[in-house]
Amino acid sequence: MRISHEAIYQALYIQGRGALQRELVACLRTGRALRVPRARARQRPGGHVTAEVMISQRPAEADDRAVPGHWEGDLIIGTGRSAIGTVVDRSTRFTMLLHLPRMEGYGVKAPQKNGPALGGYGAETMRNALAARFTTMPEQLRRSLTWDRGKELAQHAQLKIDTGLPVYFADPHRPWQRGTNENTNGLLRQYFPKGTDLSRWGQDEIEAVAAALNSRPRKTLGWKTPAEALNDHLLSLQQASVATTD
Repeated sequence: MRISHEAIYQALYIQGRGALQRELVACLRTGRALRVPRARARQRPGGHVTAEVMISQRPAEADDRAVPGHWEGDLIIGTGRSAIGTVVDRSTRFTMLLHLPRMEGYGVKAPQKNGPALGGYGAETMRNALAARFTTMPEQLRRSLTWDRGKELAQHAQLKIDTGLPVYFADPHRPWQRGTNENTNGLLRQYFPKGTDLSRWGQDEIEAVAAALNSRPRKTLGWKTPAEALNDHLLSLQQASVATTD
């Protein structure tokens, strides 16, 4: 006999209503009382995703997580076209959060056809925010970035020119191909709940949340924190550089 995962989930919820008992809701980290079956994602234009930037083209070394510098990224979305960019290293689990303020004129100026998106996660804003972070990193930490198929990364070709960082896109409806980032986004919802305007948090507050995540020991890292794991790698790069110059 085979039982689908959906049947198991539904068995945990009150039949007919699809809701958990009140005393159980308080135990949920997400606070999600209603069961919503996973639906097919809306079809979105994906002209920026071509065969050469699919995840199947990503270097094989990214798969086993042994080498830092392969990142996964996405957005957490709030109300009023607010968003925070999330980027996580597959190996060390080090997390970077991108402050994405709305552009001047949002809510005042009428949107222009083919003009820049005034919301916080237009393609130009995303490219600039990612470039600002990755250009400060050693080349060895700019191996790849795997993203969802959202249009916010439509300028990925220019991002690669600006930073040397190759960008790849996950297959449709395959969130597990960015599992580290998906898990991190779930943790971040404790700090940035759904249904809130994410623009209320400034750069310093977002950085404080990233620091909290990067200071959390992880079993998968031998109980090191992501910050310690990344720092160990940076020290090894520095020592290797000194050895080659001697």
